[in-house]
Amino acid sequence: MSLIRWNPERELTPFPSDIVNIQRGINRMFDSFFSGTGWDEEIGTSVWSPAVDIAENENEYVVKMELPGLGKDDVKITTQENILTVRGEKKKEKEAKGSSFHRIERSYGEFQRSFTLPGTIKHEEIAATFKDGILTITMPKEELAKAKAIEVKVR
Repeated sequence: MSLIRWNPERELTPFPSDIVNIQRGINRMFDSFFSGTGWDEEIGTSVWSPAVDIAENENEYVVKMELPGLGKDDVKITTQENILTVRGEKKKEKEAKGSSFHRIERSYGEFQRSFTLPGTIKHEEIAATFKDGILTITMPKEELAKAKAIEVKVR
C-alpha cells in the first residue's frame, strides 16, 4: 500500500476551473497582504515596500528606510511640491550554474514610497546618508516651524 499526499485542490476538480482560479487568487491576495510583499506573476517579479520610520524632533524630521542588499546607487530621492519620493530597485541575484534554490523568501523588484512633507522644510538642506542597509534622510525645519514657548503670566 502506498501513501498518497492529500491535495485539497484535487477535491475541487468537479468545480469549474474558474472557481479554482478565484480561490488561488484570493489565497495569493491574503498571503501577500499578511507578508507585506506579493508576487506579480504577470511579470515574474515580487512587489515589495521597504519599512520606514519617520520621526520629528525640535530641529528636523528624520526618515529611516530599511533597504537591505541595496547600494546608494540603487536608490533615487526626489522632492517636488512638498512630496518626498524614494524609489529604487532590488535586483534578483543570478543563479549560479549547477545550483538550484530550495526556498526563496526575499523580495526583489522595484519600489517607490512617497510622503507628504510639511510646508516648513528647508528643501535646500535635505541630506541623505546610507549605512548598513539603512537610508537616513534628514530634513531641517524652517524657523517658523519650530515650537516656541510662550510664557503665561498669572494675575
